[in-house]
Amino acid sequence: MQFTVIDINELIFKKNELFIFIIQPKIEISTYLKKIQNKSKIDIKIILENSNFKAKFGESLLIRSSNQPILLFGCDDLIYTNLTYEKLGGILFSTIKDLGFKTVSLISDLKISSAKEKKLISKILFGIKSKSYEFKKYKNNNISDNKIKLKFIKIYSKNQSFIQKQIETNGHILGGIFLTKDLTSEPANILTTDEFVNQIKAFSEIGIEVEILDEDQMNKLGMNALLGVGKGSKSKSYLGVMRWNGNKKEKKNIAFVGKGVCFDSGGLSLKSGRGMMDMKEDMGGAGIVMGAMKSIALQKLKTNIIGVVGLVENMPDANAQRPGDVVRSMSGKTIEILNTDAEGRLVLADALYYTNKKYKPEFIINLATLTGAIISALGNERAGLFSNNDNLSKSIFDIGEETGDLVWKMPLDKIYGAKMKSSIADLKNIGTAEGSSIQAASFLKNFIGTTPWAHLDVAGVVWKNNQTELHSGGATGWGVKLLFEIAKRQKY
Repeated sequence: MQFTVIDINELIFKKNELFIFIIQPKIEISTYLKKIQNKSKIDIKIILENSNFKAKFGESLLIRSSNQPILLFGCDDLIYTNLTYEKLGGILFSTIKDLGFKTVSLISDLKISSAKEKKLISKILFGIKSKSYEFKKYKNNNISDNKIKLKFIKIYSKNQSFIQKQIETNGHILGGIFLTKDLTSEPANILTTDEFVNQIKAFSEIGIEVEILDEDQMNKLGMNALLGVGKGSKSKSYLGVMRWNGNKKEKKNIAFVGKGVCFDSGGLSLKSGRGMMDMKEDMGGAGIVMGAMKSIALQKLKTNIIGVVGLVENMPDANAQRPGDVVRSMSGKTIEILNTDAEGRLVLADALYYTNKKYKPEFIINLATLTGAIISALGNERAGLFSNNDNLSKSIFDIGEETGDLVWKMPLDKIYGAKMKSSIADLKNIGTAEGSSIQAASFLKNFIGTTPWAHLDVAGVVWKNNQTELHSGGATGWGVKLLFEIAKRQKY
């Protein structure tokens, strides 16, 4: 979708274009609406008086004329949250798409303060762009239905710089969200671990320092937990490190760590066919970290961020890790492998320990499609939040409520951790079926020491088959805004 901002005096009316007014209840025929009325030669007031249109939230009324089609679009009484107005933008995009217009002019005709109107419009524009995302890369007729030109009509000259800047900011955040969606949507034969590394290396073009640890380097560091997962695959394993130095005067930093299992067959503990169908998404945590790092760099946030992703493919062959094997992690802790399908926690064990030891962050947030059990607990609406720090978990929860990247705090009692103790090693990689998401989080806790840490189990939220106001189905881009806002608000 293409956005432009023009002055109302530069507006040229064309009958094949749609003109949209965003309006409130208690509709008045404003000066600007009168101009449109005169051009279209229709009496809008009479049409309104004879319709049931009340300008409720997302309600629309299309007025067709031979000169100028007009859409009145309601935003209700403006008591909603920022997120709600993003959803309003998504509803507006769907309405435009259904009507079939490819060029649209949008004007805000609201009786509110300039500051409130600017914020409202920026959120609506964000929602419009968010809803426009499609993944049609592999369709032979790869022609998007969503290539719509949208012109925002500014009424006052002082609004132009703000709206233009906001469109740019929205573009930076959505650029990260769309990258996450692209990565999560890619099939595993395309997004191999090597291709994922190529995606990381491309970040050097936007000012992110990149370091890739290969298998030899990880072997020297003792990352046997991570390396063990990829032993059955022809694809090599990597640890990708991305550093954004937004505040070079400050040595402190924060870290985001993502699980990047580019495909998870379950290894020798092979999944069922149905259980394997969606496992291209098992790199969802790493995808979120990638999207957030891109948005952070494009927006040039004044924060130091370390992004780390563990990249492996979990496949069965003669070299694959076996149930019953014991590996020594980088931390020195030994792990008994009872189920090779509990692989994400092994990847994160070494990734978390390495990140904490080398970069000493103020706090670490890791993201992983770790357990199916979290979907049973929270469905597709919220990620599971596990943390050793109340302040960090409260901050994540509160920001999630604002951005729409919803989480729910889960317990992390010691009794769950005790279930991850092995009789022949320090730890085992599975416990009991009951409370398995909590046990998995408890396992990870062993590798972060006393550093404030939060684990987000995102298995249920990275993909939704159903449509929402802001998504057209498929990869959701969940978490990018959450991490972006956490980084933006970080104070050293």
